Amino acid sequence: MSMKTIQITDDLYDYLLSVSLREPEILRELREETSTMPRANMQISPEQGQFMALLIELLGAQKTLEVGVFTGYSALWTALALPPAGRLVACDINPDWTAVAQRYWQRAGVANKIDLRLGPAIQTLEQLIEGGEAGTFDFAFIDAQKEEYEDYYQRSLELLRPGGLIAVDNVLRNGRVIDPSFTDEDTGAIRDFNLARLEDERVTLSMVPIADGLTLARKR
Repeated sequence: MSMKTIQITDDLYDYLLSVSLREPEILRELREETSTMPRANMQISPEQGQFMALLIELLGAQKTLEVGVFTGYSALWTALALPPAGRLVACDINPDWTAVAQRYWQRAGVANKIDLRLGPAIQTLEQLIEGGEAGTFDFAFIDAQKEEYEDYYQRSLELLRPGGLIAVDNVLRNGRVIDPSFTDEDTGAIRDFNLARLEDERVTLSMVPIADGLTLARKR
């Protein structure tokens, strides 16, 4: 028993993966290719991808949203977890990164499930709302510009159905959230976002210490 989350050493992390990770080969290949690219640290960890896939299965999700695609690793976990008629609206602004994503989505046979929207994500979310899709999404994953997290969250919450779930990445900011020496805009935005969620009565809340911290907010 432990009264708080234990510290994960490198050896313990390796053990965790060795006895629990069921990462399909196509996902492993994408993760390894991404690890050679600039900004590789933007990719989520494999155990986080698997965890989110489990959440999608538990929700029985049919319609999902992702803000921030990068090379498509998290989107691929999502698409593989969705049923054949499932849909993922994936928002990003970078055609080079998402070209890698599309190549793997095609190889995995899930490209038909993913609707990639290139352009500012806030505009895409507003277009979805204006198009009558508010209250129709089951799951949303936010992992993009930190200073815009609050705007992403508010629009994603509007798009979510009651009982739907938002997952928000990087909420621990590699520990910077508790270090006052970090005064950059991104870290400040995450601090503000975290505090705002504590008081947000529209959702049931849990911050999970997986990878760089993942906030789960279930719409009431």
